[in-house]
Amino acid sequence: MTTTTHILHTDTDDAPASARFAWTITGSGHGLVESLDIAATLLPHVDLFLSRAAEEVLPLYKLDLAQLKARFRVFRDNSASAVPVGMLYDEGRYHTVVVAPATSNTVAKCAFGIADTLPTNMFAQAGKLGIPGIVFACDTEPVVVTKSPLNWVELRPRNIELDNVERLTQIDHCRVVRSLDELRAALDARVAENHTTRCASA
Repeated sequence: MTTTTHILHTDTDDAPASARFAWTITGSGHGLVESLDIAATLLPHVDLFLSRAAEEVLPLYKLDLAQLKARFRVFRDNSASAVPVGMLYDEGRYHTVVVAPATSNTVAKCAFGIADTLPTNMFAQAGKLGIPGIVFACDTEPVVVTKSPLNWVELRPRNIELDNVERLTQIDHCRVVRSLDELRAALDARVAENHTTRCASA
């Protein structure tokens, strides 16, 4: 079992002016704490984008918005047009959009091109700009054991949820991961690719 250390970072605005990860959080509780721990290992080269559902779920898992803001630069879904998406148009600001963890609802929207939340808008616009996306899909196995705010529960994703995950794998510029280990590997690969690109252009 891999453990991840919380990395505190309180001065993200002074981070080096290199491309970052845009990490979006949905309303999924499955893997939420672990995903945030992994995101923290990327500091200062990562910003968080929270959906409204994510803000509702955070307190259920004893995660405080103020504490997140002390560690990350945080953008919230406070507008109908998902204004923070515009930062993707600033060339060189973000090299990867991450959706982790992603609810089955978010997976379905991404798979069918629906963009009506901050995470789905970020994912869609990234694809149109050719920015790679990584989606940590939660419902990928016939049986999923997950921790609810009260206890551990066993879920059985329906065929439609499993089919949507497969459909998402066919979307341009998208890499679907099905576990925390796969998420770490995908992030490591993007860090290496971005480093190679920067060295080649230097």
